[in-house]
Amino acid sequence: MVTIGNINLPDFPLLLAPMEDVSDPPFRAVCKDNGADLMYTEFISSEGLIRDAIKSRKKLDIFDYERPIGIQIFGGDEDSLAMAARIVDVTNPDLLDINFGCPVKKVACKGAGAGVLKDIDLMVRLTDAVVKSTKLPVTVKTRLGWDENTKNIEEVAERLQDVGIQALAIHGRTRSQMYKGQADWTLIAKVKNNPRIKIPILGNGDIDSPGKALEYKNRYGVDGIMIGRAAIGYPWIFREIKYFVEHGELAAAPTLEERISVSKSHLRKSVEWKGAVVGINEMRRHYANYLKGLPDIKQYRNRLVTLKTIEEVEAVLDEVYAHYQGYSFERSEIVLENYHEHCAI
Repeated sequence: MVTIGNINLPDFPLLLAPMEDVSDPPFRAVCKDNGADLMYTEFISSEGLIRDAIKSRKKLDIFDYERPIGIQIFGGDEDSLAMAARIVDVTNPDLLDINFGCPVKKVACKGAGAGVLKDIDLMVRLTDAVVKSTKLPVTVKTRLGWDENTKNIEEVAERLQDVGIQALAIHGRTRSQMYKGQADWTLIAKVKNNPRIKIPILGNGDIDSPGKALEYKNRYGVDGIMIGRAAIGYPWIFREIKYFVEHGELAAAPTLEERISVSKSHLRKSVEWKGAVVGINEMRRHYANYLKGLPDIKQYRNRLVTLKTIEEVEAVLDEVYAHYQGYSFERSEIVLENYHEHCAI
């Protein structure tokens, strides 16, 4: 069992990474149904919460069926983060996570997200301010460092643990790498193997198949793994990893009926939470992966991304089911689609 504060998770838990414009309640629902053990909201600006910005406040929406769930905030000012933590407290999530990892320019270059990696003392002060402002377990998500010359994650882990965080998730890249190259888990393993570190260490970066998940578990010894891009349009990644870890063989690929059913469920939840226009438009990024592997599927995908009503979308999905009924999928390595600009990790 892995314990984060008062949250008990299974051995080797699988976490859904917080991803901007992706990890919303509809997406989280289908990931939870398929085995995600702990999930996070999209990251929320501390300044936005304080200003009562509608978009920021909307991201606080959580539901009991999602638990355990964490709300993730970011910012570069101690007072603002502390105030945001008190606002988050009222919504009663299971934990509060601080984002020190988002590499996108509009965040990092304003001294938040991965931008804080330039100033470790500031990172410690910000974390301390949050820990002292909430009754919730506080966790942190970060990267190896700002660039190749500042891979200071070992120092960061010790100092953040000392001010009271309950778990640390580490993406195996620097900020300067963004999402390029291969994630380096060797420093994540060093943090995990440091005898001073007592909190759970969670690895993140490039986990896109059950085989890789088990390999990294065994090689690097992390307490759990966090999955982001590989879950987009493929929530079955969680159950497939669990099956492979337990049985040592690949689970059957999701059937066509299951893919269509999950597509519809995701769509309905998206429309229910966001309204018809936004809900339908934001679902378009998911169809390619939900229907991946079907031969000559492009004609249907092209139609799906132009439709404007839930009835029209579901009718085309029914056409897909009728046309490909009986098609047998083979489990294959997941190709990470280009969702980099949406990721908050």
